[in-house]
Amino acid sequence: MGNAMLLLLPLLSLIMSSRSLALNQDFCVGDLARGDTPAGYPCKPEATVTAEDFCYRGLGTTGPTVNPFNIALSSAFSTRFPGVNGLGISAARVDFSPGGIVPLHSHPSGTELIYVVEGTLSAGFISSTSNKVYTSTLRKGDLMVFPQGLLHFQINDGGGGGDGNNATAAMALSFYSSSNPGLQIVDFALFANNLPTDVLSKVTVLDDLEIRKLKSLFRGTG
Repeated sequence: MGNAMLLLLPLLSLIMSSRSLALNQDFCVGDLARGDTPAGYPCKPEATVTAEDFCYRGLGTTGPTVNPFNIALSSAFSTRFPGVNGLGISAARVDFSPGGIVPLHSHPSGTELIYVVEGTLSAGFISSTSNKVYTSTLRKGDLMVFPQGLLHFQINDGGGGGDGNNATAAMALSFYSSSNPGLQIVDFALFANNLPTDVLSKVTVLDDLEIRKLKSLFRGTG
């Protein structure tokens, strides 16, 4: 036991030292040119930091379209907004065309809080322990939280749970408890890869024809 503690002490000391440094440092503007790491981006030298590093104007307009879901997405993660690096916060904007969908996806590294700016959305998430689904209709001014790592979605169907034919455009802002919460979309994970169709059929219980159709839609191979 004593020997084990002696081996652990240097590691614990390093962890506490790193934690102390993080707590006593005002900010760590990401140096994007040096590349991301599991702990975030390395810090820019403070002498080179300016006020503009703490400003981001990319959410003021509609972002790039995400097909085939009829939405446009723009994000203010640390990969684009270096001022949030290490601060445990970030944001995104989603513009929904009528019938637009944010498909089932997860953020492995952060909880999401969504705020509806315009329109009406149906939204929900799936519990990982019981597979229970928690859904709600969100209108202008409403908030909903999606716990970290859980699959969740939003649909612009006018709040009726239908096919979106009666929906108008909608827009929402999302805020995350991480400067880079990560993103994995189920459809892309399953059908935009090179996993052989026969293997994918076995692990999803979908027939080969349906898988080939979906791989074609999401530009997968195999």
